[in-house]
Amino acid sequence: MSVRRTERASEVFSEEAMRSAEEEAFEEMLMEAAPPTAVSRNLRPSKQQIVPKIPEAVDDFLRNVLQRAGLGRTMISFEEEWYGSAQKLMTQTLRRAGVLLVPDALTHRQLIQAQLDTVHRDTDLLRQEVLHAGERLLRTQRERDFYRLQYQRVAEHKSRLMEDLHQLKKHLQSYRPALRRLEDTIQEALRKKMLLSLKKDRVQNSKALNQDTEAPHSEDTRAPHSEDTRSPHSEDTRAPHSEDTRAPHSEDTRAPHSEDTRAPHSEDTRVPTCSRGPETEHETMETPLSLSYSIRAHKLPISCIHLHPRKLIVASASDDRSWRLWLLQAHGEKVGQMVLTGEGHSDWLSGCSFHPDGGKLATTSGDSTVRLWDFSRGGGCVLTLSHSRPTWGCCFHSCGHFLASCYADRTARLWDLSSQRCTLTLRRHTASVNSVCFLPFSDLLLTCSADKTLALWDARLGVCTAIFQGHQHPCNHSTCSMAGHTVASCDSCGIINLWDIRKPAVSMATVDAGPRAANQVAFSPSGRTLAVACSDGLVRVVEVDSLVSSSLPGHRDSVQSVAFDHRGGTVLSAGSDGLINVWA
Repeated sequence: MSVRRTERASEVFSEEAMRSAEEEAFEEMLMEAAPPTAVSRNLRPSKQQIVPKIPEAVDDFLRNVLQRAGLGRTMISFEEEWYGSAQKLMTQTLRRAGVLLVPDALTHRQLIQAQLDTVHRDTDLLRQEVLHAGERLLRTQRERDFYRLQYQRVAEHKSRLMEDLHQLKKHLQSYRPALRRLEDTIQEALRKKMLLSLKKDRVQNSKALNQDTEAPHSEDTRAPHSEDTRSPHSEDTRAPHSEDTRAPHSEDTRAPHSEDTRAPHSEDTRVPTCSRGPETEHETMETPLSLSYSIRAHKLPISCIHLHPRKLIVASASDDRSWRLWLLQAHGEKVGQMVLTGEGHSDWLSGCSFHPDGGKLATTSGDSTVRLWDFSRGGGCVLTLSHSRPTWGCCFHSCGHFLASCYADRTARLWDLSSQRCTLTLRRHTASVNSVCFLPFSDLLLTCSADKTLALWDARLGVCTAIFQGHQHPCNHSTCSMAGHTVASCDSCGIINLWDIRKPAVSMATVDAGPRAANQVAFSPSGRTLAVACSDGLVRVVEVDSLVSSSLPGHRDSVQSVAFDHRGGTVLSAGSDGLINVWA
């Protein structure tokens, strides 16, 4: 019994040892679970699935051994124990691992097969992408070769063009002397033509004077008014505005010819006593104005235009430091042809004015000079009147011996062209004097200032005879009608005031051409129409009697200057766009 107990105990121990060994081996097999890649890409579980590797070869070996030995009951017991212990152990292990799904060999095969199918699909997609990439690479290489050929062709064409350009430049350099000679010839021909025209005018004027039965008013010029015996700067001239004359601007004391303005000079010419000319009636415009043609006069803005006293020739002054003469109408010649040009100022030009005889032109500039140009000398500068501040405008006396100019230093000056001296300095305004003009056939001088006032001066005595107050903004320009009774002025907000010089206290009428600034005003020869140059690009034409205004659009920028022709049926305008427009 003891021997059997011992054998039985040894068998039980060996069985327990085998079980423990099998359990340990099975646990090791369970720990070697399938990797995450074995899971299908479409399922993507939240937890890692463990696929045990079941030792099918050992199981089959034991079964084969038992079947060959004929131990059927042992085989049944083995299968019961084998599968029971394996299922129990695997269940416990999976529970400890937190995995509920227990895949078997079929599931493992299905997972591997799904992974294999996914790999095959990815391989097919990659193969197709590689094929497409190869095709694109071939197309890119072909395009590269094509563009490389095109680049080579363009480079060759460019090299040929550069060679042609160098040859053309050399050819042009060879023609430059000939072009210069042609330009000089044209300028000389224009100057000769201008001289012939001036000579014809002088001959006609001399004939008209010889045929005139009325005696000239030489006695009036030789015997001036009794008040002329007084000094032009006597105490009476300073009485109305003693503060202004006693305390002028600091720069005025350093201005040239300041001493000459206080004492008469032996070479100075006395301002003649002028009487108003006959008031002739001109036809008014019965039909509306329309743009007739335009002249591209300058590349830079035009600051001022002025019409020749007798001919249809207009002078233009520009920011390009030059002035030019343009032909408006001629028989058998091109309209808008440049007749003459002149350069000499070192800064922009602000104004221009023809001499009464039409043979000279005065220009003002930001270089603080007033220059006089003589057409009989080919348009050369014959006189330069210097000052210390920029000059805004100028105007000739009707006799032609005196020139008035206005400056940014709040003064206006009267120059004697014979002695080339400043004979009179007018000080009253408290801001820049923007315009100056002589009343027609009169010794009265009208000034307009940025201090919002206008002043009327006696040029013989230097006395301020009237002050026009009514503008609320700085005044830009003022002018007088040919009749000499009506004055028009404009300011920086587009307000136009009409004044009667006999009643300067209150303006006769007011016209609003704003809100942009009104830069210049001009009366027609009859005095019934007023043209206004506005900063909004419009030329406004105002009927003085009815104050009805109409607009003429045609400029692309601010209009700086306007003028009427000799008959009053045509309006000339110039602006910052460099154009001269003719409205007929």
